[in-house]
Amino acid sequence: MSGGRVNLSGRVAVVTGAARGVGELLARKLSARGVKVALVGLEPDALKQVSERLHSGGGTSRSSEAESGGAYWHADVTDQDAMARVAREVGERFGRVDIVVANAGVATGGPFAASDPEAWRRVIEVNLIGSAVTARAFLPALTASRGYLLQIASLAAITPAPMMSAYCASKSGVEAYAHCLRGEVGHKGVGVGVAYLSWTDTDMVRGADQDDVMRELRQRLPGPAGKTYPLGPAVDRLVAGIERRSAHVYGQWWLRGMQGVRGYLPGIIATVGRRDMRRFEARLAKVRTGLVGAGGAADERERDGATRRP
Repeated sequence: MSGGRVNLSGRVAVVTGAARGVGELLARKLSARGVKVALVGLEPDALKQVSERLHSGGGTSRSSEAESGGAYWHADVTDQDAMARVAREVGERFGRVDIVVANAGVATGGPFAASDPEAWRRVIEVNLIGSAVTARAFLPALTASRGYLLQIASLAAITPAPMMSAYCASKSGVEAYAHCLRGEVGHKGVGVGVAYLSWTDTDMVRGADQDDVMRELRQRLPGPAGKTYPLGPAVDRLVAGIERRSAHVYGQWWLRGMQGVRGYLPGIIATVGRRDMRRFEARLAKVRTGLVGAGGAADERERDGATRRP
């Protein structure tokens, strides 16, 4: 972690998954600090609304027609050609890229053995492969600006959780990948950070909570891990991490302490998991197996549309 905070005014940031939740609020808070924000996601109408709210709310982000401020791009982060195009157009539009936040993500829950193979694979594709595709597209610009990449991970990178095998695998993967990348590009002046968030009040978490079993299992988690946390303070911590070019950013204060005990967690979770799976076994067949939340629905619509296009 660097010592002081960088003045972000005039910088250019790219935020993926910017149509809602963490991405939307982060874009707003960066814009309020004078950052020109490039919004990337699968929902062009929602992205346009975010851009318009940034402008009307007093931020510096404007519509895609403005001379300065922010803009939005409709793109699937798993599509290398599409993200290469976005990177090129963002560079042409703003002249540089200083910050990239790889935030796009989806989730699914339920027992692995009964999971939808396509939904399970898609979680890995978006959360892990999509993050790597995003970094690959923007690394040349970040190298030129000696910029900063913030990879959004999760408590799920620190501890396993039954019924969340795809999400935990994807977030553990992006954590490891980002740590590797930090070692590769640090000598070029590029900073790489990993952000950890617990259950935060977003469409994804609310969508998961619509399933009774998933909600009850989460509420049985010990201590602070079973709570849902407000979005605003978590995103404030992300902004502070960007300003400091931090290697690790914690959306909730207690997550930092989890790093010191993470080696013990798989054994503890296995013991607790056996008890909980026995308790809920008769209800597991009713757990929804598709992607959760509004973002998951948008991803499914995008893929359905792609299969119908010639």
